[in-house]
Amino acid sequence: MPRTIEPWKINLISVWFGCFFTGLAISQIIPFLPLYIEQLGISGGDALSLWSGLTFSITFVVSAAVAPLWGSLADRKGRKLMLLRAAFGMGVVILLQAFVTQAWQLLLRALMGLTSGYIPNAMALVAAQVPRDRSGWALSCVSTGQIGGVILGPMLGGLLADWVGLRMVFIVTAALLLVSFLVTLFLIKETGYTPVSKKDKLSGREVFASLDNPKLMLCLFVTTMVIQMCNGSVNPILTLFVRELAPTAENIAFLSGVIAALPGISALIAAPRLGRLGDRIGTQRILLATMVVSLLLLIAMSFVTSATQLGVLRFLLGFADGAMMPAVQTLLVRHSRDNITGRIFGYNQSFMYLGNVAGPLLGAAVSAVTGYRWVFFATALVVLINVVLLKRFYRRPRTVLEPKGKSAAHSASDAESTETRR
Repeated sequence: MPRTIEPWKINLISVWFGCFFTGLAISQIIPFLPLYIEQLGISGGDALSLWSGLTFSITFVVSAAVAPLWGSLADRKGRKLMLLRAAFGMGVVILLQAFVTQAWQLLLRALMGLTSGYIPNAMALVAAQVPRDRSGWALSCVSTGQIGGVILGPMLGGLLADWVGLRMVFIVTAALLLVSFLVTLFLIKETGYTPVSKKDKLSGREVFASLDNPKLMLCLFVTTMVIQMCNGSVNPILTLFVRELAPTAENIAFLSGVIAALPGISALIAAPRLGRLGDRIGTQRILLATMVVSLLLLIAMSFVTSATQLGVLRFLLGFADGAMMPAVQTLLVRHSRDNITGRIFGYNQSFMYLGNVAGPLLGAAVSAVTGYRWVFFATALVVLINVVLLKRFYRRPRTVLEPKGKSAAHSASDAESTETRR
């Protein structure tokens, strides 16, 4: 008799491909967007920087505002519907960008914020269906799909821009998001989903009141923001810092691109392995350990004297990066209940987008006042504060989940004994 594959495993594989194509599609526009703005008639360094920053940030600002709304709708209507909405909506908006004739029309990227949310909803869908004792491994695997797409995206975008022109890249990107839509439509099956009726929908205050440890949940949201800030704070100054470290190098752009991509490569290697380890020894331990490692590596980066040293340290940083975000998402699942998972992931997504905005602002501001090396110190200080907060709130009681087929009493007993062993 042929062995049947469990539905959650099929969903996991399908979601991985959906996240891969989504990460690929979104990131391949990033390298040449300033060039596209320049092609639309914006000239001058200051004006180009202003328009580039505005077109990048407006998507994240709008996404942060609407993410809780999509999370609430996911609890009521299902995560698969949200995945279809995000893939189709982003594809349409990106396709429209291929036909703009003036720079101000690129502000329609704000609509991408309104239609965003594929990857967080994919995480929520997987979290709701995977056995909880394997959730750390599963969410880490999903994150490798996104990471792989984000690594390959800029390279593919750059190649396409050179071969077929800037506008055609938007069309190819929209086609990739159509692939995500079709993968979601035909391969992902949302099983075991119980919709939350409108009358049973909780307000934001009631959501947090239903948690045994709301302060811990808020701390995890802040951790998500800090992780994104760490990833983004170096972006505005990385190429300039590499040029300072290697002033005689002729291929600064290529060298900077390689150094920028190195953390993603090591994150791909580390994420599933550290996720599985977290399922065994405690996800909170993995999160705290990797944050401390990233803190030490960021401090070390401020003392490098060559581009090679910076590249090695960033490669090592990727091992920590590959574990931190999946660890946070795993803890969000384990410290909340199924009927509010979408809301929780929506709030977390808002903090993620705020980190995407705050990180580059932090890096640009610190480098302007004190120099490039102090950006790493400032980022390390933010991580240190976050580690202290996590250590404090993990001493507090945690939410007890009720696994299917067990009584609440048995669940509480099992959870207590598990945490005692950890």
